[in-house]
Amino acid sequence: MRLRKFKGKIGFSLLRLSAIVVILILGVIIFDIAIKGFRAINLTFLFDFPRKGMTEGGIFPTIIGTIFMTVITTLFSIPLGVSSAIYLSEYAVEGKLTRLVRAAIRNLAGIPSIVYGLFGVTIFVQGLKFGTSVLSSGLTLGLLTLPFIITTSEEALKAVPQSYREGSLALGATKWQTIYSNVLPYAFPGILTSSILGLSRAIGETAPILFTGVAFFLPWLPGSVFDQFMALPYHIYILSTQHHAIEQVRPLAYGTTLVLIAIVFMLNLAAIILRYRFRKKYYI
Repeated sequence: MRLRKFKGKIGFSLLRLSAIVVILILGVIIFDIAIKGFRAINLTFLFDFPRKGMTEGGIFPTIIGTIFMTVITTLFSIPLGVSSAIYLSEYAVEGKLTRLVRAAIRNLAGIPSIVYGLFGVTIFVQGLKFGTSVLSSGLTLGLLTLPFIITTSEEALKAVPQSYREGSLALGATKWQTIYSNVLPYAFPGILTSSILGLSRAIGETAPILFTGVAFFLPWLPGSVFDQFMALPYHIYILSTQHHAIEQVRPLAYGTTLVLIAIVFMLNLAAIILRYRFRKKYYI
């Protein structure tokens, strides 16, 4: 018994130490970016258009382009992902085919993002003739996000007690009425959180949009979904590695990185707040 307790204490101590190390490393990285990036941030930087190869002006088109792209990704991935999860969880008959589909979805979640970029070029840019555009990039990121949303949404649906379904069906409700009224409201916090976290990951991806529509320097906003656009992650990549005056624009790179981190942080914070509110509504 004493040996077991000793082993337990050692295990918990190692877990705490690992968590502290990770938090410290993350804190140092964010602190360094914040210190160097905050100096570049002002109203001109946030709301002005780039000039002279991005050595002057601001990043307003990159912020708008990122938001525009994220909206398309959201409209494509969340309805399709949640619908697929509902089918797999509530309608699909358990068998080899269903297990194969689930395994394929989980494997797709681990495929490198650059592969999705090449797939987006083949399907959206060339196949459907969307060209290099906001639409092609948004749909490509939607495909990237789909496996994560499907998997996590299905787990949220399975977490709802089976008795909720049985009670509704016993009262004469149809299958869909049961899902809509008794299952989805309780699974919604998990579905919403996973969807927002998936979008947070998509916002920071560079490889998929590199091939499908993003541009480094466009001193205007996209007029339609078929136009090219600027985006924060690709902008950071060019400023940090490919710009003709890297040392001159390095403060701008840190400032752009800080803006991207702030957007991702706000999305994650929104996920936490919404999850808390819906849990409080349906579980208390």
